[in-house]
Amino acid sequence: MPQEVVRGQRGWLPYLALAFAVAALGLSAIFVKWANVPGAVNGFYRVALATAVMTLPAAPRARREWPLPRRGVWLAALAGLFFAGDLSSWNTSLLITNAANATLLANTAPLWVGLAARQLFKEKLRPVFWAGLLLAMVGAVVILGSDFLIHPRLGWGDLLALLAGFFYAGFMLATQRARRGLSAMTSWWISAVASAAALLVVGVLLGQPLTGYPLASYLNLLALALITQAGGYLAINYALGHLPAALVAPTLLGQPVVTALLAIPLLGEALRPAQMVGGLIVLAGIWMVHRQAG
Repeated sequence: MPQEVVRGQRGWLPYLALAFAVAALGLSAIFVKWANVPGAVNGFYRVALATAVMTLPAAPRARREWPLPRRGVWLAALAGLFFAGDLSSWNTSLLITNAANATLLANTAPLWVGLAARQLFKEKLRPVFWAGLLLAMVGAVVILGSDFLIHPRLGWGDLLALLAGFFYAGFMLATQRARRGLSAMTSWWISAVASAAALLVVGVLLGQPLTGYPLASYLNLLALALITQAGGYLAINYALGHLPAALVAPTLLGQPVVTALLAIPLLGEALRPAQMVGGLIVLAGIWMVHRQAG
């Protein structure tokens, strides 16, 4: 078993990794909007470019861990397939519904993670966890909910965003299990290869072209690959080796807070009072979730 995979490890590094991941994921919606390419194509380039860049540092780590545990490899690949479903669903939803709806519905993932952790893996989650999760989700609704209320009927884009939440929960839970036998780098790389292959197949089946987009689109896809995919998700893989998915997933609800703050200078959007209140509620909920792990 890799030396870094120590269950129950405490320390500041996993939490620092989570903070970085929240910031990197907060940028993803902005890059997706700016790239403006079909969902599966966006996801393929995002994951494939990140995989190519990280192959060089991943290879020696995998050699040190060889032979890789078969269960860990299969779980990491399963996590990659879940992630491919999440990306293709969410990226497509962003193009056919507004960003607030897509982000809000996709962020139901922590609820599914908490329920699965309790029912499938028998993890003991104290009442403070559920209270904190509820508070964090209420905060996300406050941040994004005013836009959601002007479009209350669920359309195809909204349903795709909700489906993305299910897929993302599966990714979290499978990655947590894979990290019991694999390092963060190796688990991330195997997941990324599986995701890229699945997204390529989805794009071909849907007839979404891989080429013919403006330079700005490719530059934003590269930013997604390096900042969000390589940086953010490698940080999540690291955190999931030391912290339970039921704690990591609610923490990532900080993503809408970061997106709302970044949208001020990057998209020229004003920060409404409701968004400021919602951000404070999300942070309070995340703090309560982390209390249950203390």
